[in-house]
Amino acid sequence: MQPNLQREQNDMAKSVIDRIEYLVLLVAEFARLNKLSEVQSYRYLQQYGALTLCEKHYNIMHTLSVEENLQTLREYCQRKGGNL
Repeated sequence: MQPNLQREQNDMAKSVIDRIEYLVLLVAEFARLNKLSEVQSYRYLQQYGALTLCEKHYNIMHTLSVEENLQTLREYCQRKGGNL
């Protein structure tokens, strides 16, 4: 394999891993903040489309504080019918 292609593939894999780790962090912190299990937190965020929001806007969200993002997720879910 060509060195440049290998480097591009490594960079893409790192980007995917970074996104996954960030989503895991948000789910875990949302669970802690709302006194939920991580499974409950994941299901709640998934149900109201918040995880899709995170994936779509990762490039912006990861530059903000976790606290700001948790508040955004809570408000987003509430606008979609969530009650936390």
